[in-house]
Amino acid sequence: MSSKERPTLGGTRIKTRKRNIAAPLDPAAFSDAVVQIYLENAGDLELVARNIESSELNFSRYGDTFFEVVFTGGRTQPGTTKPDEGERHPYSIIDCEPKREAILPSVIYIQKILRRRPFLIKNLENVMRRFLQSLELFEENERKKLAIFTALAFSQKLSGLPPETVFQPLLKDNLVGKGLVLSFITDFFKEYLVENSLDDLIAILKRGKMEDNLLDFFPSSKRSAEAFAEHFTNAGLLPLVEYNEKKIFEVKLKEMKSALTTQISDEADIGDISETVKHYMKEAKLPDIEVVRLLWDVIMDAVQWSGKNQQQNANSALRQVKTWAPLLNTFCTSGKLELELMYKVQIQCYDDAKLMKLFPEIVRSLYEQDVLAEDTILFWFRKGTNPKGRQTFVKSLEPFVKWLEEAEEEE
Repeated sequence: MSSKERPTLGGTRIKTRKRNIAAPLDPAAFSDAVVQIYLENAGDLELVARNIESSELNFSRYGDTFFEVVFTGGRTQPGTTKPDEGERHPYSIIDCEPKREAILPSVIYIQKILRRRPFLIKNLENVMRRFLQSLELFEENERKKLAIFTALAFSQKLSGLPPETVFQPLLKDNLVGKGLVLSFITDFFKEYLVENSLDDLIAILKRGKMEDNLLDFFPSSKRSAEAFAEHFTNAGLLPLVEYNEKKIFEVKLKEMKSALTTQISDEADIGDISETVKHYMKEAKLPDIEVVRLLWDVIMDAVQWSGKNQQQNANSALRQVKTWAPLLNTFCTSGKLELELMYKVQIQCYDDAKLMKLFPEIVRSLYEQDVLAEDTILFWFRKGTNPKGRQTFVKSLEPFVKWLEEAEEEE
């Protein structure tokens, strides 16, 4: 062998690295195949579901295309809701009547598909998000069908569909401004509440992070409690109106408590604090009883407790009552409100061990500061209805009541 010749291994085959060659995407062929299944079974969704389950179609690759066919009867152009070229069928959600009995079979059909192929939930989310962000491209009755479908999807607890998929895409300014979102969400609420409670609806809104932002569905020029009440009352959704009013009430009460806590901690002038209370009472239409209860809470929350020293705690609480009694007096303007304050004191003294023995002293202090009238105290003593600690408190108040009765006889 020549020195210039290189040695070789006879019969050895040199291996080359294999390359991953991806098959080209062909959503049109997939769409046509699914449409053909619909057509061959004349839209019978039971038969369609069976044939799809037994097919070898690549759902993992064309999940979005599958739901386009379900919703619109065929493939849509990328980024739009417009029909693309290819076969179509007339049994889609968009093609049926805008009634629950017509749309419910499609929801049940999708549920069956998702049970066999749970990974398709992401594709359903994608298609729903795209359609909801493009509501203006649908006709009015088509938007209603989408709203009914969405309500039924949640009502039937469609596998894993997150509420934020529905609510967040709706909050596009142009859709909200045109009133399309309000119309859609109204149809959604009405349909969902046919078979579900208001609590169920609120739970969905919470999960969708919309519970506290229902006015965001309204055009900016109509975002008021009055517009909300008028719209949903006319739509026959009075329970939702009542819920929203309660929600607003709770928010305003919380805001008011925060403002008063700051003012009392800063030892602001009683006149200024009274103006704050009156402002919230007028703005949120807060009832007098709630205001009296809240004032007592804020006043007692500001007491500086000193650990286990009971005498210092008692002195601090009584000093607080005496300091802010004029504020309570401003808003305890009737026997009914005075009695409500006594019940509030009773409940707090019962619930808080530090105040348990202070009940008679607090009542006496409120009497001396002209917050509680003699008749109110005697009525509570003889006919009070709140049972919390009543027996104990009546007994502890007996000496003071006896003194009041004797003073009344002398007069």
